Amino acid sequence: MKYQQGEIGRIFVLRFEDGDDVLGGIVEVATKEKLRAGAFHLVGGMKRGRFVVGPQGEEMPPVPMWRELEESHEILGFGTIFRHGEDPKVHFHGAYGKGDSVKAGCLREASQAFLVLEAVIMEIVGVTAVREMDPVSGMVLLKI
Repeated sequence: MKYQQGEIGRIFVLRFEDGDDVLGGIVEVATKEKLRAGAFHLVGGMKRGRFVVGPQGEEMPPVPMWRELEESHEILGFGTIFRHGEDPKVHFHGAYGKGDSVKAGCLREASQAFLVLEAVIMEIVGVTAVREMDPVSGMVLLKI
């Protein structure tokens, strides 16, 4: 395990409205505000999204198992933002519920808010952590 100590910097509160691109909006704010590192929470509704629910097996590189949201769901989750080169790269895991069905996974594509979705981004200052391509997994992973 490796770690660094940082401090909380600025805090951003976002309101996504019906149809807004959730992951794209997080990246947009991080880019505009020159955010180098951060953590965020999402709560509200989402009507579209593609997420990964784990690898199909234990081999490397992993083959992702994809799921899709194709209608409104409640969402609650946590994510991080670190730079990959000069671009912010988001990593978000959430729970997506509708009725008695709950799904959980890593949201990666096609995220679209339903009605209203709230985000709180907390900037982390004083760390040098970044995301880099890992040759074994073929994924962009956190490097400390």
